[in-house]
Amino acid sequence: MSCLLKEHQAKQNERKRREAITAVTCLTDALVDHFNVGVAQAYRNQRKLDHEVKTVQVQVVWFAKQTGQRIRMVENFNQALEKIQDVENWAQRVDLDMLIVATALE
Repeated sequence: MSCLLKEHQAKQNERKRREAITAVTCLTDALVDHFNVGVAQAYRNQRKLDHEVKTVQVQVVWFAKQTGQRIRMVENFNQALEKIQDVENWAQRVDLDMLIVATALE
């Protein structure tokens, strides 16, 4: 009888050990799945951020190019205005010289 009791207790211990292993495995799987969801979301967010950074970099390069072109346009416009002012000053001097010559001839 004691032999049967010992055998029964051994079987129960083995069954409990298997149930504990199964429970721990289920818990571990559930924890891993839970953390994997967070990791997957972080990965997706990182990919979105990388894409947005690349988009912003392209836009910055384009903006810098546009700004450079506009600066050159303004510089050219300023040079044209200086030339116009030089021509205006020359015309005023010629006009003054002609007035002096006309006065001297009279």
